[in-house]
Amino acid sequence: MTTEERRTLAWHETLELHELVAFQSTGLMKLKMSINKVNDPGLKELYRRCIRDLEANLRELLKFYPQAAGYQARDEEVREDLGFFAADLLALSKTLVRNLAIAITETATPALRRTFSKQLTGAIQGHERVFNYMHEHGYYPAYDLGRLLGNDMQLAQKALEMRE
Repeated sequence: MTTEERRTLAWHETLELHELVAFQSTGLMKLKMSINKVNDPGLKELYRRCIRDLEANLRELLKFYPQAAGYQARDEEVREDLGFFAADLLALSKTLVRNLAIAITETATPALRRTFSKQLTGAIQGHERVFNYMHEHGYYPAYDLGRLLGNDMQLAQKALEMRE
């Protein structure tokens, strides 16, 4: 079987697809919620362009979901906004962990490295708290790939359907 003939995504690329769709959906929703608070015409145009770019990205990426192993389409009503706010907090905590880890590798001053390391431990604990909240409330079904991908689709559809 050639690469072009494959009908199912590999597990690792399915998980990368999930991360990118969830991150961009949450970002798109945040941009749409805040664009009307931006008064500067140049910045507002940047927001509009970013919104269009993220919408295009999501439309392209969602086409791959039927090829994802374990994918299950969902017909349920979209969740209340608590899931969005929790996902936004999770994205922030993941980014903080990654940025602190990178900063540690770039730091030559021992006192600053210790500070970054202490903050990294705290950020990891914070990420765990957010993940546990999301998992307990059904916003992040980490052990059920089909539901996880279905949640992604719901979040992306909600983000695409939101008005600016």
